[in-house]
Amino acid sequence: MKLSLLLVLASLPFVAKADVGVISPSEAQKLIENSDATKRPIVLDTRGGYKDYFRGHLPTAQHLEFDTLRGTDHGVPVQYLPEDLTKALLVRAGIDKTRLHLVYATGDTLPNDEVLSASMVAYVLEKYGIQDIRIVDGGLAAWKAAGLKPVQDYFGNPPGNLPATGNPSVALTVDDVLSLKDKPGHILVDARPKNEFLGQDEIWLRKGHIPGAVSFHWARLMEKDNTHKFKPFSEVKADLEAAGITPDKEVLCYCGTSREGSLLRFYLKHVAGYPKVRLYEGAWKEYVWIRNKSLPAETKDPAAF
Repeated sequence: MKLSLLLVLASLPFVAKADVGVISPSEAQKLIENSDATKRPIVLDTRGGYKDYFRGHLPTAQHLEFDTLRGTDHGVPVQYLPEDLTKALLVRAGIDKTRLHLVYATGDTLPNDEVLSASMVAYVLEKYGIQDIRIVDGGLAAWKAAGLKPVQDYFGNPPGNLPATGNPSVALTVDDVLSLKDKPGHILVDARPKNEFLGQDEIWLRKGHIPGAVSFHWARLMEKDNTHKFKPFSEVKADLEAAGITPDKEVLCYCGTSREGSLLRFYLKHVAGYPKVRLYEGAWKEYVWIRNKSLPAETKDPAAF
């Protein structure tokens, strides 16, 4: 009986385990060129510049500009869209619960930070229940560096098929942040550049950071010669631990508009393997405005004490 069962299982087609993580350009190419079109991944070019898509993109990539998933809500800019609109956009982009999704952008050299577009879209896919997602490590720059050619032909996916239930627990509201950030076993991490954390910028309506947060700029997780390429965890483990960002804690990530925070969350959860990492979607742009601008802000660096 056991032998018969093993023979039956051996005869079944191999199905890769659903996962969220990174993939090399060469591995992505093999999947994209699968002779069986039904087994090819959904490829998403998330860049904000549509002309960049016209100049060249990965084969079979459909352009899903990251900011189509956000808009002004109650005066606060670039808030995530309501569920019905988001689902409609994802279905239109061909997002499918049965398929692997490859996500990429450019962003290989600072201050170009479009890798954040890739991590933001990956976050939205995960929130809406997609379980098989890879960010192409190094993005389009690494694709070219590997000797692979971009294409200019357009590509459109058929309408997608979303899971019946999503994964909303990956998200934090401002009330979640306020109630959790000072509890034992939790740490609030600001993924913005240090000058913004300290309020030394010309960007934000109010300056500084959420009290109790620690600073860890997202770019510290990325390779210097290609800031779309993730450093191995072994290279950043000591820096994360020095900041108090350890896997025994629940990590609450935030930034300015939730893109930088989405990359920090992606790295900690899906590269480093931290078990509990969530994202405050409203981010600093919401925090400084709501409740008649009454929520406290801090400009001191806790690491300096």
